[in-house]
Amino acid sequence: MKIKKLLPFTLAFVLAGCVPSLHSLFTEKDTFYDPQLAGIWTSSDKEIWQFAKKSDSNSYEVIHTKDENRGSFVGTLGKINDMTFLDLFPDNTLMEIHSNRYYQAHIVPAHTFLKIEQIQPTLKMRVMDPGKTRDMLKADPNLLKFELVDDDRVVITASTQHLQRFMKEHANDKGLFGEPSELKRLEPVEPNAPDANAVAGKKIEMPS
Repeated sequence: MKIKKLLPFTLAFVLAGCVPSLHSLFTEKDTFYDPQLAGIWTSSDKEIWQFAKKSDSNSYEVIHTKDENRGSFVGTLGKINDMTFLDLFPDNTLMEIHSNRYYQAHIVPAHTFLKIEQIQPTLKMRVMDPGKTRDMLKADPNLLKFELVDDDRVVITASTQHLQRFMKEHANDKGLFGEPSELKRLEPVEPNAPDANAVAGKKIEMPS
């Protein structure tokens, strides 16, 4: 599979179908590393997720590929009650490589949150639904601090503490997280893999 380009800060992915948050869902002490997540996963519509352990941390180097466009993130897993979530944050080094300082000053990177239903035997993840989130917060603005930008799109501004409280109370509300994407493992990555960029440079043969 030939990869065309790397989107600066992957804004197209983050903003098109997710709910951006200015703050993380976790503090460092909340995160953990699960070696079962490391590897290359693909969905039926040829979406690819690649996870590899970042050196000396509980984080993952995450590369997401869709329609031959690629975005790079730092991902962290954490638990709230008995639920597992993935917090994604754009890889800042990409902006430094692909843009000048004046452009960089206009970019505010955001976190996005996915609910992990299971990792084995297939990876099932749910993304926060922008429409449902917007409707909930407009109906009850006291649930979370947020701003409406552009075409009525929600940007969450609440603190990590308030985000965790919201997830405890509402993560299982119907429709807040969309239908699960189910991904099959293409290839495992060793838990001590230095980073996902080495994996990303490989030619990936998609199943027919």
